[in-house]
Amino acid sequence: MQADTDWKKQVQEFHRESYMWSLCCCNYDREMAKDVLQTVYLKIYDGRALFSEKSRLKTWLFSVIKFTSIDLIRKYGTHEEVMNEDHQQIPASEEDDGSDRESLFIHILQSLSGQQREVLTLAFYHNLTLEEIAPLMQISIGSVRTHYERGKENFKKRLIQQT
Repeated sequence: MQADTDWKKQVQEFHRESYMWSLCCCNYDREMAKDVLQTVYLKIYDGRALFSEKSRLKTWLFSVIKFTSIDLIRKYGTHEEVMNEDHQQIPASEEDDGSDRESLFIHILQSLSGQQREVLTLAFYHNLTLEEIAPLMQISIGSVRTHYERGKENFKKRLIQQT
């Protein structure tokens, strides 16, 4: 592996955040998220994913996770998606392993469009700036801002409806 010990340690320090991002990319399918993360770590270990230091390590790692999840979902598929009347995905199963508030937030995030969910997750759960999110998602900063604003508004509406 081309990375030194400090670099490896930094990747390990991001493990929890990486798993949470992997969950988001896999629409909260825990088994798929674990498979994605394992595949990402293997890509890093055997040199198929190289950190070129053009961005922050966290941004690069999240980008590898996102594109690995896309590849695995294309290759193996995912659970059948059920849509609500607004053509938004409804989770196949909802597991409550946290607080009621955390479960509510995850449920609301799952009801948003994919890009709105990803932008809000990266911004609020992973503290990335909109400028860092744009290259990670491979969309323009204007699109990121649009998904961010619409996502916040949709999240707020759904939160008010749920409370």
